[in-house]
Amino acid sequence: MSFNFPLILVIAVAVCGALALLDLLVLAPRRRAAIAAYEGQVGEPDEQVLQGLNREPLLVEYGKSFFPVLAIVLVLRSFLLEPFQIPSGSMKPTLEVGDFILVNKFAYGIRLPVIDTKIIEVGNPQRGDVMVFRYPSNPSINYIKRVVGLPGDTVAYTADKRLLVNGQPVAEQFLGEEEGSLGRSLLYKEKLGEIEHMIRKQLRRNIMPGRQWTVPQGHYFMMGDNRDDSNDSRYWHDTHIPQELWGMVPDQNIVGKAFAVWLSWPDPKLNHLPNLSRVGLIH
Repeated sequence: MSFNFPLILVIAVAVCGALALLDLLVLAPRRRAAIAAYEGQVGEPDEQVLQGLNREPLLVEYGKSFFPVLAIVLVLRSFLLEPFQIPSGSMKPTLEVGDFILVNKFAYGIRLPVIDTKIIEVGNPQRGDVMVFRYPSNPSINYIKRVVGLPGDTVAYTADKRLLVNGQPVAEQFLGEEEGSLGRSLLYKEKLGEIEHMIRKQLRRNIMPGRQWTVPQGHYFMMGDNRDDSNDSRYWHDTHIPQELWGMVPDQNIVGKAFAVWLSWPDPKLNHLPNLSRVGLIH
């Protein structure tokens, strides 16, 4: 079962806020009136009776206690920062499985929670940004990839695994080899836009023949840094793997810009301590 956490959070804030408002406008004045009436009827009020008359209903007490905390979480999560954990290796070597990252929700505009409508323009994704977005085929799932193509760009990926944007090869520098789960991997330093980052290619794995795409307006072409092991925009309209189809990312699916790793904990059973050596900014 998939839970819509933003919707649940909004409902929780609304319910707690309504309870707090109900107490402020209705219940608290009633309690004060009851205390005043009691004090007017007796010469020396009993302290326990006063405490009983002034006691808030349990539901109201919880609502008032949780409201400021939930409201702060809603504001931070919806408009400023949101944490995510990396579930797969599609962004290796930049991001590893188990990395906990922070996402800037403010970088690409202020959006209302749940409906994701942009209300304030702040900026737009740039080539090279690492971006979190809602998976077009299932918006309840969050994906993370690198922005390769902007609206109007032509993106090509050749049979020999070279990336071209608007007809120009993206600069890359060979760094060396390493062992990977699919055999030996080739590591490169790539410069996409103003961002230099590392990418990985499998030495003996061919994913697809050379292809070219034109990015529609309002969409972005996304690729994983682990180029031969990433489900991304390259599989748009590929009839050979229909289960992979999702294509380019529309603007309304954008969540935010990933900018930092704050913890790495790759062990799902939590048998080992978290790793702090990967803490730092994301390039």
